[in-house]
Amino acid sequence: MPERFDRLWRGGRLATMAGTRPGADAPGLGIVEAAAIGTIDGRIAFVGPESSLSADVSAAEIIHLDGRWVTPGLVDCHTHLVYAGNRAAEWEMRLAGATYQDIARAGGGILSSVRAVRAASEETLRAEALARLDRMTAEGVTTLEAKSGYGLDLVQETKLLRVARSLGEVRNLRVVTTFLGAHALPPEAEGDREAFIDLICNDMLPAIATARLADAVDGFCEGIAFSPAQIARVFTAARSLGLPVKLHADQLSNGGGAALAAQFGALSADHVEYTDEDGAAAMGKAGTVAVLLPGAFYMLRERQAPPVAAFRRHGVRMAVATDCNPGTAPLVSLLLTMNMAATLFGLTVDEVLTGVTREAARALGRLDSIGSLEVGKVCDLAIWSVDRPAEIFHTLGHNPLHARVFGGLTA
Repeated sequence: MPERFDRLWRGGRLATMAGTRPGADAPGLGIVEAAAIGTIDGRIAFVGPESSLSADVSAAEIIHLDGRWVTPGLVDCHTHLVYAGNRAAEWEMRLAGATYQDIARAGGGILSSVRAVRAASEETLRAEALARLDRMTAEGVTTLEAKSGYGLDLVQETKLLRVARSLGEVRNLRVVTTFLGAHALPPEAEGDREAFIDLICNDMLPAIATARLADAVDGFCEGIAFSPAQIARVFTAARSLGLPVKLHADQLSNGGGAALAAQFGALSADHVEYTDEDGAAAMGKAGTVAVLLPGAFYMLRERQAPPVAAFRRHGVRMAVATDCNPGTAPLVSLLLTMNMAATLFGLTVDEVLTGVTREAARALGRLDSIGSLEVGKVCDLAIWSVDRPAEIFHTLGHNPLHARVFGGLTA
């Protein structure tokens, strides 16, 4: 163990997300009482009981936690953060009885946001995204994923991905970008889904991969979007370019999306309200994370919740995310999302907290560097003024974050 650290946090209570509960198959919160964290060059060099520190340990800076709880920095692993305008008018339509599918078939929904994005400059998109982003980081988020999907041609999709990449350059957080070209059919495609999939596979994906603008590739597998066979073509092209895949799966119907995601070894299958037992079993075998999005479930007033019991039976890891987007989840609070995951979906406190740290990092393919407090990982911390972990997301509208640390520095 080093004798001198760059920074040393002392007197805390840690939920490392790296421990194991007695009698449990999956790691739990990994609680360490009377604990310390030491860093060198922004990475964790020590984490554990203070009693394990040598008597002559020193640090350039020592921070006293005064008994506060510390978790890894939160990870929002599914957002559509970069967009223009809003779709409040469509929300009014849903309140009056229109369904998500009705609105989409009438040219609203995703295509409404496509029109707004195509009319917006990069500067406008960046300014709107930063306003949302600042509210997320204020609640302890240190890593988030941002998808494209509101451009639906190469110029506009690369615009969205460039803006998303730039957010991490002007704020202290990590932005993981995902290309979601197969999100909806653009008007200029004139109803020809196969031709649009050709365009994604032959033109858009290679250009985006060459420019290194995307860390993964996503698709929307649903009756109002694209079929499993069409998504399989996109995934095959992505894999040939060395890009991992993930999927909007089984949100509105059981279209076999979860099984398709598992077949391609996807990082995650997201939404998954209508996933069946076979789909859950396939995900568990493949190691594909189920990303639960209670904000969209709430806003769409859905009735069928994800099959959490089946996911538990088959050892499927579960993450939780905001799905921040202009239409079905205009949500920038991961804390509120966490409460929804427990209240609406029945997740335990441990499942929610691991779902926005360790399992969210797993869903992004980043568990090797973030998501838990372990030696060698980046020191991203969320420090909470609470007496027990459940208090972090128990009280609606309350933010108990005391401090946020990104890469070993208070952010």
